[in-house]
Amino acid sequence: MSEETNPVPGLSEILRIRRDKLARLRETGRDPYAATRFERTSYSREIHERFGELEGSEVTLAGRVMAKRGMGKAVFADLKDDRGAIQIYIRRDDVGEETFEDFKKWDIGDIIGASGVVFRTKMGEVSVRCRSLAMLSKSLRPLPEKYHGLTDTETKYRRRYLDLIMDPGARRAFETRSAFIRHVRAYLDARGFLEVETPVLGTTSGGAAARPFITHHNTLGIDMYMRIALELHLKRLIVGGIERVYEIGRVFRNEGMDTKHNPEFTMVELYRAYADYNDMMALFEELLSSAARDILGTHTVSWQGEEIDLSPGWPRLTMAEAVKLHTGVDFMTFESAEDAVLAAESIGVKMPDGKAPGWGELLYECFDRRVEDKLVQPVFITEHPVEVSPFAKKKPGDPRLTERFEAFICRSEMANAFSELNDPVDQRERFLRQAALRSAGDPEAEMMDEDFVTALEYGMPPTGGMGIGIDRAVMLLTGSASIRDVLLFPAMKPAG
Repeated sequence: MSEETNPVPGLSEILRIRRDKLARLRETGRDPYAATRFERTSYSREIHERFGELEGSEVTLAGRVMAKRGMGKAVFADLKDDRGAIQIYIRRDDVGEETFEDFKKWDIGDIIGASGVVFRTKMGEVSVRCRSLAMLSKSLRPLPEKYHGLTDTETKYRRRYLDLIMDPGARRAFETRSAFIRHVRAYLDARGFLEVETPVLGTTSGGAAARPFITHHNTLGIDMYMRIALELHLKRLIVGGIERVYEIGRVFRNEGMDTKHNPEFTMVELYRAYADYNDMMALFEELLSSAARDILGTHTVSWQGEEIDLSPGWPRLTMAEAVKLHTGVDFMTFESAEDAVLAAESIGVKMPDGKAPGWGELLYECFDRRVEDKLVQPVFITEHPVEVSPFAKKKPGDPRLTERFEAFICRSEMANAFSELNDPVDQRERFLRQAALRSAGDPEAEMMDEDFVTALEYGMPPTGGMGIGIDRAVMLLTGSASIRDVLLFPAMKPAG
């Protein structure tokens, strides 16, 4: 048993004291956990905002005691609820001697109900003069010290509930997250997209270059994969005639963790028939810039020490143009992979040992290692090599490249989109190339998905598709340095 539930020697003194208080309450027939509901009439913020009309009125509040002051015939306390905090005033003559003496023994962190009259103190503070009090839940652990709160970052992530209790600003990032998801839904719904749900578990894992999590289905007796993307099921729906479709869902990738990556994260993927990657560029630019305008009231945000302007009109560069601009190496002039290898090595880019690089892989590596960290203001990087784009259509006139873009802001990829490949023969060949890489030891290569190829064989219209990382977009809108700041419960190693 844990120390929270096992009142035996070994508990700290303060924990024993609180459990002794619980025991005494129960001995006198006042179980502090007996209440099943509590009817309140008002919230703290409402009383502050509507003081003029509520002054002198009776209100009923509920919340957590955050501070207590005075121990004579009157006590002030701060009561925190879902929308803020308010001062309550407890006098012995107003609540009765028994209730007053009980309240003096209640602890910081206890959750209580309070009824009384709205008034303003001589110091000018809006308060509630209590006429009755009720214990609704006893706190058996002390809260962190008020003026320092949670100073340990890991504790903030591991015990998010304490972070939310102690820091009034802690929930703002999560309110912004909720607002952004509402904005995405409203934006897509208004344009005729249908929201759907697709399986989290599958017999293959595809739609992205990532290592999957593997689990076992006992009834079926097979291993299954947690999805790494939403793509392949959504495109099956395009085949089925749902011409505008999207899903907001959790995906899972068994990869490294850093300030931009968590093993489970939230994406929105959307697909629109009879559209291409240019349509997706216009959609993403408008979606993100309008989110900043509607949620923050401005197109300018601060992130990672940079002032970012999200106003529409973002520049577009091909990947080759971006590499040439930032390194001086022009991949479009090379006629052989050997020339590309020499050029890449001249700027310090070498492929892993044992891997024979092609022209496209070298272009991508040079971009990834020498260009991406220079992209601060919003920019669309287009025309990725076919080797790293297994689901994108080839560019007309240059089969080495694809109709694909990634949107970058402040050195971070924010969206990935294609003119979707709908040629089943080409798709099968690309799957086979990916499967060969996987067999050769690449755990992030795509798996063969025969059913998806079969779906394409029935015919999929020209389609534009895009994936957007919700977490990273919220990081941008909140100015958060780490993805853990916008996840209520980020992945953590077990404590201890």
